[in-house]
Amino acid sequence: MNSQLRVENLSKTFVLHNQQGAVLPVLRDASFSVNAGECVVLDGQSGSGKSTLLRLLYANYQPESGHIWLRHQQQWIDLVNAPARQILAVRRETLGWVSPLLRVAPHISAFEVVMQPLLERGVERAICEARARHLLTRLNVPERLWALAPSTFSGGEQQRVNIARGFIADYPILLLDDPTASLDSNNSAAVVRLIEEARDRGAAIVGIFHDKAIRERVADGLHQMLPPARELAHHHQ
Repeated sequence: MNSQLRVENLSKTFVLHNQQGAVLPVLRDASFSVNAGECVVLDGQSGSGKSTLLRLLYANYQPESGHIWLRHQQQWIDLVNAPARQILAVRRETLGWVSPLLRVAPHISAFEVVMQPLLERGVERAICEARARHLLTRLNVPERLWALAPSTFSGGEQQRVNIARGFIADYPILLLDDPTASLDSNNSAAVVRLIEEARDRGAAIVGIFHDKAIRERVADGLHQMLPPARELAHHHQ
């Protein structure tokens, strides 16, 4: 099988410093793999660690134990032990992230925000512009908004800008944190088509989808997440 991402025995706990250092386990021994052209959906009730797992996969969090192996430019890299410089290269070339929240500098136009990931790879500006136009149009972001800063947009408009940004580069691995949240059915359908096209070109996708119909449409497999035992241990220095 053409595996792109392998998660091995990943565990994460948070230490609650405001509660005398109580230790809250959020993820215990998560293991799964994702092949090229496959979408694995994280499935589980609220509190089972789905968003935490995605943040671990993007190296926003450091796990207590375990490994995150991904294929980056024909080599296997363990993100858990990768230096910061390599993590930045992985995010630029290999690992895309789409969350419902758009965090960008307040004065940059929506058009520039969308182009940024491709410009950072050194792609010619004319190609970046053509691709940004194509995606913003498909996602029904009105052209009159393109030159404006997304901080002035509605939540749904910001989210669609964020999705266009996440799909502008053909990342081999995509992490999707409920990308259709708060979108109407028309825009959700446009996002689902982008996901299906990414899968068809061979992207390995890990996603959270709270909408059951969308989840059933895009999932090739489910990774069942169970909340870890919630006994609060106390952390002793």
